[in-house]
Amino acid sequence: MKFITLLSILALTASVRAETTLTMTGVHNCCGSCAKGIIKAGSIGEGVTIDVPEKSTTVTITSKKKGDAMKAAEAIIAGGYYGKIEGAESDSKKSTSKPAATAKPEAKMSKATVSGVHLCCKKCEVAAANAVKTVPGITKSDIVAKATSFTVEGEFTKSELETALNAAGFAGDIK
Repeated sequence: MKFITLLSILALTASVRAETTLTMTGVHNCCGSCAKGIIKAGSIGEGVTIDVPEKSTTVTITSKKKGDAMKAAEAIIAGGYYGKIEGAESDSKKSTSKPAATAKPEAKMSKATVSGVHLCCKKCEVAAANAVKTVPGITKSDIVAKATSFTVEGEFTKSELETALNAAGFAGDIK
């Protein structure tokens, strides 16, 4: 009986100590303000730590509770940063999207406002502007440092713009 109790205590202790670690790669982090912004955005509560090496595009999130690491990653994305999340459990749900053969092509936009992108300094501004320039059809943008939003004009799709910003480590709300 004592042996079973001891095993139960050890199993409980091991599960309490278990941590979840996620890594976000490709995150825009050009300066100390970016790093502080990433940490602030991902600090969702006690038991979550965010490691952002200086000027590194890799962010490591460790949490004591299983779901909190993913919540922190989602909060970082909501904070205007983007990165590929590694270490997350795969979603086993079936896709509800239409097969590619029957999907309608995405409508082109002539103008969009992008808000929520982290633009703390000139380096952020240049990185975001360079990302936008990679989108075929965009002819104009008004990205400036410290702005809370910017507009882009031309003929492009929302997904093209989102993909370009994400590839540069940024996230934002495109309307």
